[in-house]
Amino acid sequence: SDRLTKLLELLPEHGLPEELRSKHCRRCVVVGSGGILHESELGHLLDQFDVVIRLNDAPVQGYTAHVGNKTTLRLTYPEGAPLSQLEYPPASLFVAVLFKSADFSWLQAMVKNETL
Repeated sequence: SDRLTKLLELLPEHGLPEELRSKHCRRCVVVGSGGILHESELGHLLDQFDVVIRLNDAPVQGYTAHVGNKTTLRLTYPEGAPLSQLEYPPASLFVAVLFKSADFSWLQAMVKNETL
């Protein structure tokens, strides 16, 4: 816990942004990365939810007709983070799920701009 506390102190800000803390989540949806939405054409329906939580690195760009284009939160382990900048829209929040000690090393390297 000391290591985590020290890492959090390095971050410019932590916790939920005000727009998420004050948001009343009436309808939420979790979109996984298993491919079940492929060719479903449910994107328009998914975009109607108040909060869209995406898991792992499932792409949005190029598949919006099927998976929608709204992302409120994206949760993933560091090794599952999307590689494309297009998958990090400015209005969404990336949530790194830290589990292993290597994940904390990843976070430290990211925050300090170090090579991992």
